[in-house]
Amino acid sequence: QVQLVESGGGLVQPGGSLRLSCAASGSIFSIAAMRWYRQAPGAQRELVAAIISGGNTNYADSVKGRFTISRDNAKNTVYLQMNSLKPEDTAVYYCNADLRSSQFPWRTDAFWGQGTQVTVSS
Repeated sequence: QVQLVESGGGLVQPGGSLRLSCAASGSIFSIAAMRWYRQAPGAQRELVAAIISGGNTNYADSVKGRFTISRDNAKNTVYLQMNSLKPEDTAVYYCNADLRSSQFPWRTDAFWGQGTQVTVSS
């Protein structure tokens, strides 16, 4: 059984920083892309940042220059370093991964974490 577990959320003042982590565990054959999404109250879930197995990254325009996504392939973990946080960054942040499990190595499935709350407020 594959699981994604996020950590690192919390309350921070505007201009502050947080680092989110998402660890994938279980019978994993390989991981392709890993992503961070966020969903604010009353809003649709939006893609924040993505990183593929080769290391290429992309970001939402709203976070470019402030957020950095990185990945430790040996630990099956993705990180999101968030700097210069703004109140509008307040949301539940979700980790997403496209991966092949050892049980079904011929197909790629999408997995989601349970989410971690990030609140930016003074």
